[in-house]
Formats: sequence, structure tokens, C-alpha cells
Amino acid sequence: MLEFLNSVVAFLVAIGILVAVHEWGHYIVARACGVKVLRFSIGFGRPLWLRRGGPDKTEYCISAIPVGGYVRLLDERDSEVPPTEKHRTFNSQPVWQRLAILFAGPGLNFLFAILAYWCMFVVGVPGLKPVLGEIEPESIAATAGLQAEDEITHVGAEPVATWEGAILAVLDELLDAGDVRLTVARDGRGPYNVVLRTAGLESELTEPGELLRGIGIEPWRPVLEPVIDEVLPDGAAARAGLLSGDRIVAADGQAFGDWESWVDYVRGRPGNSVDVEILRGGARQTIAIRVESVDTDEGTIGRIGASVLVPEDLFADMRANQRYGFTAAASAAVKKSWDMAALTVRMIVRMVTGDVSVRNISGPINIAQFAGYSASSGLTSFLSFLAIVSISLGILNLLPVPMLDGGQIVYQLIEAAKGSPISERAQLIGQQMGILFLLLLMSFAFYNDLSRLFG
Repeated sequence: MLEFLNSVVAFLVAIGILVAVHEWGHYIVARACGVKVLRFSIGFGRPLWLRRGGPDKTEYCISAIPVGGYVRLLDERDSEVPPTEKHRTFNSQPVWQRLAILFAGPGLNFLFAILAYWCMFVVGVPGLKPVLGEIEPESIAATAGLQAEDEITHVGAEPVATWEGAILAVLDELLDAGDVRLTVARDGRGPYNVVLRTAGLESELTEPGELLRGIGIEPWRPVLEPVIDEVLPDGAAARAGLLSGDRIVAADGQAFGDWESWVDYVRGRPGNSVDVEILRGGARQTIAIRVESVDTDEGTIGRIGASVLVPEDLFADMRANQRYGFTAAASAAVKKSWDMAALTVRMIVRMVTGDVSVRNISGPINIAQFAGYSASSGLTSFLSFLAIVSISLGILNLLPVPMLDGGQIVYQLIEAAKGSPISERAQLIGQQMGILFLLLLMSFAFYNDLSRLFG
């Protein structure tokens, strides 16, 4: 329940910030162009909070449906306008000013992303070095000659320092070239160049969560000793008398040299009674444990309610930290924002052509989950989430759909080309088509969310 509430709060905060940024862009440029702003709303529907302010008595409100927002400008096409204010209507402004107002929303989303990345790079972005764990036999990675503990240093010509950067670069290379070129260091020597033969597998590998698994690699994971750290109250381990610091030696005659094999053993014995041999204070003893049965998306598994002891310096050699000075961070932030925007556009185009899985389209449920995870992981993680969603929001609003900024931009460009506004009938038809498109897109996004949620 606490995780659910955390996701909801993080989602509302994230959407509130990003919608406010987007609409603020429209607002400030409209004001600069002399257009009267009637309402600035975060959310749609009935206002929950409303205040009027400024010389124009602009309404500032937070509305009931928190999945967007809008700025309502004075416009003769919407209502009767007094002759004294006609010069302040949106439709009476030169085309270039209308375009500036429409571009300002997405533009501020991109500027916000740059600012978020700049803050991250100044503070420092922690991560793990892109060192490979086990390689799946007969996989794409194994065929290419990759080995466990290889460290990826470049993807194509792009240097990478963390797993996050490596995954994004691999995805970018996959969409750009088909085959993925890697440069790795092995046993402190190198560089070694390998080519992952992934051409033609774009749709399969861009399924959510399938990129690394489909290639046949996984990130390096440390081997943890089978030593108990925390014992949960009222769990099977606590009832049996296990204590923090106990080392699992064997169970029912089967020895364990690492924590992962012990966990696999427990997960496969829900409801069973297990005789566990432990080492406590230098002495061995045997304890009987009744393994609990827990229903999960993967089926019924066993659990005893104990966590593993993780040494503080376990990841010391694997940590990487991307940190820059104020000036260098600015250029790095611009490059990161550009790369993410280009990757997003490429993903959208390849989804339309069928080369990328459409299951990558996420709705509010999935976004809320990611918001909760990132907020729980710290400020840097949450800023990264905000930057990515802000870029996506900016690009989405530039699509040539009549209900979005991009559709309105197309209308203005057509008017500039033909010398007169588009007919009201054409705009009405476009609006209806835009509503239909957005409804279909939202329905598909919800379907993807529910598919992920319920497996």
C-alpha cells in the first residue's frame, strides 16, 4: 500500500511539474506577444482550486483530471470579443507570433530537460560500470565472442561509462545500424572489437525488458556469501530461530556456497519443512524451517523472510560517477537531451514502420510506477525521470495531430502558405480526427500498462 501511495504522489508531482513547465512556455510567450490569457490550468475538468490575478484577471487553477493542462487565450473563434480587445486575440496576431506561442510549450520542456541533466551532472550521476556477467550459451553475445567480466568501453564510436549509458547506446546503435558494434576491455587489456549480429531483430529486441536478455548478456553481479543480515519479524526464519550473522551451510544435505543458490532452493519448496545446517559463533547446528508459500506473478514460491548480508565495499570497484564542472555539465546536458530526443523520435518512426515493438508505448500506470521507483531511488534518479518524460512530452506535443501543438502549427503554416485561414469545417474535421487518434493512443497505452501489470 505504501509503495502504491508513493507511486501516486510521485506521479502527481512529476505530471504537475512538467505540465506547469509546458503551459508556462505558452503563457509567457503569449503575454510577450500581447495576447490576453484567460486561464492557466494544470489538469482538465472542474477546477479544484482557482485564483484570479494580474491586470487581465487571469484564472489560475488546478483541475480535477491531473493528466495534462491548458492555457486558454482570447480568440474570436471561441467567443464574441469586444472591439477594444480584438487586437489582443490569438487569431489576430501575425503567423510568426502564433507559431512562437505554439512552439514555446514544447520548447520549454526541452529546456527543462537540459536544466535537469545539468543539475545531475554537476552533482554527479552514480552508476555501475558496464561489466558483463554470465553470457548465455549459443546466444548472439556468445557467437560474437563476448566473455564474462568484459567491460564495455564503447558502443559504436560512443564512449560509455555506466550500464545506463551502455543500454541507451546499444538501443541507438540497433535502430541506426541494425548490427551493434562494441569495444570491450578484457582482463585489463584491449581494446577488443566485437559485432553483435542483431540486424533484422529490432522488433524482437525492443520488446520491454528484452534487449539484454535477447542478446544473451546480463550485468555483472557479485557472488554473495550465504550469510543472513536481517530477519523479518513473524517470518518463517524468525519463527525457526535464525539470527542475523548465521551462515547457511547446507539444507537437507545439499551444500550452498552462495546466497543465490540458497534462494533458488527456498523458492522451489513452498510449504515444505527444511532441515537447515547453519554456522553460528563457530559452531554448527541444525534448525528446522517451515518455508512459507507466497503467490506471485510467477506462481507460488517459497520464502522464509530473511535478507543477505551485503559488505559495504562490495561494489567499490564497480562504481562509476559522471560528474562535470559547471560549464562542461552544460554542454553534456545539451548533448544528453539531444541524444534522448533523437532516440525518442527514432523509436516513434520505427514503431510506425513496424520495426520497433509498440509495447514500448506507456500509459499513466507504468509512468506512475517508474515515478515511484525513481523518487525512492533519490533526487538524481527522479531528475533523470523528469528529464526523459519532459522530452517525451515535448515531442508528443509536436506530432501533427490537430488536438496537439503540432497540429495547430501545421494549421498556421498552411495559412501562411495559402494566405488565408483554414475553413472552420476543415478544422472541425481535424479536431474530431485528433480526438479519435488520442483516444486510440490512450486506450493502447492503458492496454500495455495492464498487460505489464497482470503479466
